[in-house]
Amino acid sequence: MLLFRAVPRWYHALALVSVVACSSKPGDATDASSPEPHYVGVEICARCHESQTALWRGSNHDLAMQEATAETVLGDFSGRQFVYAGVTSSFFENNGKFVVRTDGPDGELRDYEISYTFGVFPLQQYLVELPGGRLQALGQAWDSRPASKGGQRWFHLYPDEQIDFRDPLHWTKRLQNWNLMCAECHSTAIEKNYFPSVGGEPDRYETSWFAINVSCEACHGPGSLHVAWGEKEEGERDLNPEGLGLIVNLGDDDGAVWEIDTETGLAKRAPPRSNRAEVETCARCHARRSSQQADYVHGEPILDTHRVAMLDEHLYYADGQVLDEVYVYGSFLQSKMYHQGVTCQDCHDPHGLRVRGEGNSQCAGCHATDRFDTPTHHFHEVGTEGSLCVSCHMPERNYMVVDPRRDHSFRVPRPDLSARLDTPNVCSRCHWNQTSAWAARAIARWYGGKRTSHYGEVLQAGRLGRPGAGETLSSLALDEEAPGIVRSTALTLLAQQPSSLTAGTLAAAISSEDPFVRLGALGSVEILAPEVRYRLVLPLLSDPIRGVRVEAARVLSSVPQVTFTSGQWERLMEVLEEYREAQHRNADWPESHINLGLLHAQLGELEQAEQAYRRALTLDPQFVSAYVNLADLYRLRNRDEAGERVLRDGLGVVFSDADLRHALGLTLVRLKRTEEALEELRRAADLRPEEPRYSYVYGVALQGTGEVERAFQVLEAAHERHPYDLELLYVLVTMNYERGAKGEALEFARKLVEVVPGDPTLQSLVEELESSQ
Repeated sequence: MLLFRAVPRWYHALALVSVVACSSKPGDATDASSPEPHYVGVEICARCHESQTALWRGSNHDLAMQEATAETVLGDFSGRQFVYAGVTSSFFENNGKFVVRTDGPDGELRDYEISYTFGVFPLQQYLVELPGGRLQALGQAWDSRPASKGGQRWFHLYPDEQIDFRDPLHWTKRLQNWNLMCAECHSTAIEKNYFPSVGGEPDRYETSWFAINVSCEACHGPGSLHVAWGEKEEGERDLNPEGLGLIVNLGDDDGAVWEIDTETGLAKRAPPRSNRAEVETCARCHARRSSQQADYVHGEPILDTHRVAMLDEHLYYADGQVLDEVYVYGSFLQSKMYHQGVTCQDCHDPHGLRVRGEGNSQCAGCHATDRFDTPTHHFHEVGTEGSLCVSCHMPERNYMVVDPRRDHSFRVPRPDLSARLDTPNVCSRCHWNQTSAWAARAIARWYGGKRTSHYGEVLQAGRLGRPGAGETLSSLALDEEAPGIVRSTALTLLAQQPSSLTAGTLAAAISSEDPFVRLGALGSVEILAPEVRYRLVLPLLSDPIRGVRVEAARVLSSVPQVTFTSGQWERLMEVLEEYREAQHRNADWPESHINLGLLHAQLGELEQAEQAYRRALTLDPQFVSAYVNLADLYRLRNRDEAGERVLRDGLGVVFSDADLRHALGLTLVRLKRTEEALEELRRAADLRPEEPRYSYVYGVALQGTGEVERAFQVLEAAHERHPYDLELLYVLVTMNYERGAKGEALEFARKLVEVVPGDPTLQSLVEELESSQ
């Protein structure tokens, strides 16, 4: 069941990413012959597709969202109470309506009518209508599992926190807003219809749908042309797949078969798969992504319409195992199955959504049972949990407290990696009292001690900035055998771990056939000089994938206009308009206005940039990035006094925020209020010791005021926490040299060479220090 993304409490990153009465627009079957495709509705589809419709009815797609009635509401509204964060909520019925008495946007208890149910199993959420056409999901949900499984109870989705009305995760806030967060994937043909505030009027939604749930046309596209095809006389029908009137063909028309190789026991598809339409269609909702196109067009590549998250540190463990709520697609892209041509419906019935088969029979279609479904492979007693394929290759992780979801990367258990990378070890799920090292020894006894290298070690080195990480990241980025999402992640990390290979790696990756790889290269290419960036990125303004070309345009927007010919500049402006459209598509996200503000600032449109940042703050007064970016804009305009006021306004809302404290400290430095500046920089460093930059700036500021010994204490302590951070190493070289401690300076310089081997400038620095000994 797709519900809300689990948003980290610290999240301030930039995103790409009312239903006063939500209206249903019923299909009109009489217009089936219209040349423009339109939606017709499930009842029309059912006339010819009875068996598929029967499977769909009662599925999680069918029940994704429903009007709240006695038949659809599963929760106990008989006067039950639930206490959370000091608030007692009551659930009851009143004149046939389902009502919750709970804390509202001001913290006061009020009665709210339940408008819709949201999902069905293993939990059901409830939507409440608030002013401005907003549907909001309650933080309390109903555990719809049987009582014998711990269900039939009310629970809170954030049980380990104390979410009150001031918190951004409170049910009345934007992160729990259906129109913004959920509508696209729980209903069919959603039109968000968000209207920003104008002339003092508050912003509002007038969201509509064609079908309240995920119906046939959510996946297959508007069905009118297919209906018109079906209504033709039998001899007049075009039987070619392209002539069926389908917006997107999700079937296999190449006559492929899966044949098991007798030597390996594994199936191979013949011919190899060339059509990814089905997986890309499912990815629209089963991926961690943000929408970047106003009107979804069925059948387009996912990167045309959405921005998909890579293996980011707060979403995935270093070895690619799922950490946060990422909805399968990013995991599946890492799997060998995906690259061998397996699609979703090879394992799941596409209409009822049930897994095909029970136990290991699901896997037996492609994996010979005499080779894999035997104790000589899994080394567990038949019939136990350890003998199930999914137990070892698709471990579960709970989301939304009670919702277990399986990792779809189908990975081979690697407890040896877990021991080195501190990642989850699937063996420990059952053998909870044993270490990863114990499990690694068992695997070595069973399968031999030799283990292949894994990209997780490279990504972990890149995340930590270990010595030589830039070179290994470059090698992984150019490895065409590695999954595209992995290569893209490696390229993104290159921006933090540059090496002598970086420029060449980005140049090669930016022309890759894989759009994920091209996107990853664009994520790091901004570290290159503008003239190099211009030369490398300009061709991508004509990239066939919309997501790639709009990112290329964003990257080129900071290159001086004089670099371009008039035709090139005109093309850049055309694609930047696509980028702006993507942001306006998400105009109810403050991140979108931050992105627009940054673009305006790069183009020298400073007034428009200020308006964009202020619009972000109007949408979310707790959005720290908007305060920081607005203050920085005032810096560019030599208005640091105004920047100080903005940052102090932010601290009035989010008092203990390191980003605001750090930005305020830098502003006070420029205003020559040194004592106040040092205090704010100290607070930032103390609040975020995991951020080396804040300790670096604080230490340098202390040195600048003559507090050299205190500066060394701060910088050396930060170096112990972040031994590979380049800025800290550089400043420790410089400061030690300046105070005559050349031996210490040489020690830190040698560490620099370890982190960035092959850098001639650093090597020269070491040689110079050695000669001065």
